Amino acid sequence: MRWLAVLLALTLAACATKLGKDGRTETTVDAKYLLKTEVDRIADASRAEVMGGLMLIADKLYRRNPKEWKKAGVASREAALERLKMRFYRSLPELGGLRERQAALLAFSETYTGDRVAALMLGLLTMADAAFEHKEEFYMLDSLNETKLLNCARNMEVAIWKLGNDRTASGELFLLSNELDPANRNLSFEREFGRLMGLLDLMAKVVADRNGRTVSRLTQSVATMVFLPVGF
Repeated sequence: MRWLAVLLALTLAACATKLGKDGRTETTVDAKYLLKTEVDRIADASRAEVMGGLMLIADKLYRRNPKEWKKAGVASREAALERLKMRFYRSLPELGGLRERQAALLAFSETYTGDRVAALMLGLLTMADAAFEHKEEFYMLDSLNETKLLNCARNMEVAIWKLGNDRTASGELFLLSNELDPANRNLSFEREFGRLMGLLDLMAKVVADRNGRTVSRLTQSVATMVFLPVGF
């Protein structure tokens, strides 16, 4: 009886009423809606927010580091963003097929001469894609892994730390992000990363609750700030 009530509620929620050609009301059912649970819809929204937020961070990084998109041989910042958005599923030629944490680490490598913004953001985008099991939509039979989601959140924490601390041999930051000058303080990068971490942590808790498990938030010391595996 409990499942019958749930099915009835879902059916009613998926129904839409409209006027037919003869002026009579017609009720239609969105079949896709019936195949999604509440958790599936939360996952859909969370993935879209995370991926969109990462592209926003990429835009901000290109604005602060315009020399990076010029390394890629594109005509503009917008072209660099479009290239990143379209190619992250297949990696970028200059990354030699590297994805996730291996790609992200290149952004903080002294020997890397390519577009550091693209390396970091492709790494984070592919981590997030792996955390959501390379799916853009979720249905009843789909499953997520809370550990992947948690690791992805921690990797964003690592990224913001590296952006503010990792430097070249000459003492310059590899990439400019937050502006800490008291006269022109800007922590927009940290806030956006924090928002995405919160979404991933919440999604991990929702998934763990559905699977009857608990989540344990991993903390790292400053001395061991490393990107964690996600697509395992």
